[in-house]
Amino acid sequence: MRSKVVEATVRALQKAETSLPSWVLQRIEDAARQETSQIAKSHLEFMLENVRIAERTRLPLCQDTGLPIFRVQMGRDLRLDFDLHEAVAEGVRVATEQIPLRPNAVDPLTRKNSGNNTGLGMPDIILDMVDGAGLTLTAFPKGAGSENMSLVGMLNPADDPFDFILRTVAERAANACPPLFLGIGLGGTFDLAARLAKRALFNMPGSSPEELKLLARVNRLGIGPMGLGGDTTALGVRIERALCHTASLPVAINFQCWAHRSATEVIR
Repeated sequence: MRSKVVEATVRALQKAETSLPSWVLQRIEDAARQETSQIAKSHLEFMLENVRIAERTRLPLCQDTGLPIFRVQMGRDLRLDFDLHEAVAEGVRVATEQIPLRPNAVDPLTRKNSGNNTGLGMPDIILDMVDGAGLTLTAFPKGAGSENMSLVGMLNPADDPFDFILRTVAERAANACPPLFLGIGLGGTFDLAARLAKRALFNMPGSSPEELKLLARVNRLGIGPMGLGGDTTALGVRIERALCHTASLPVAINFQCWAHRSATEVIR
């Protein structure tokens, strides 16, 4: 089983780095057809061509191959006789050399690069326990351009969280390689809101009335693809919630660029 986890990690990263999920491609294609700005339309078409080249050459579609983030869904009846984190880390090391991936993981103080995208805290594995005895692994490489624009705000309960989100997007979107996918975490605590926002990106796309209304408000900002103006500032919004303290209102916004990369492997 350990070798299967290592191999699945490599396969998931290979697919996530060199292609996009079909629904993401569809969002970009739809935006390109509907875009009224010729400059914006051209940039969207360049993105689609970029993905086609990456798929054909099996090379990463972005030079920033991201940090190794994974969502693992593990059955409650499954028993493992090895360290799951270390098995995934081995897969990351193999993938870094094999695909190849840019070594991005550095010490936050010394800035020393580990050279293989693993080390203290990396890979980041978000574990969900589910029914059964299965094991599913989703690779979610996250680049710095969009991650650096992400933000957690501790609002007053009387504040409007959607106004805060819109102001934040207006200030930061152009630097996050739009059109964007926005993961929103509402409630919880300071750290829980951030994790909810990351989970919101996993659970894209959103379709609730609140999510669609926020998406429309974001697109009315007119920031457009690559921040050069246009109808398409965001391609998707997802909101995840948790109860919060009566005296607080945490809001987290996790920005994701147009290349919403992910790939899933079911390990048997």
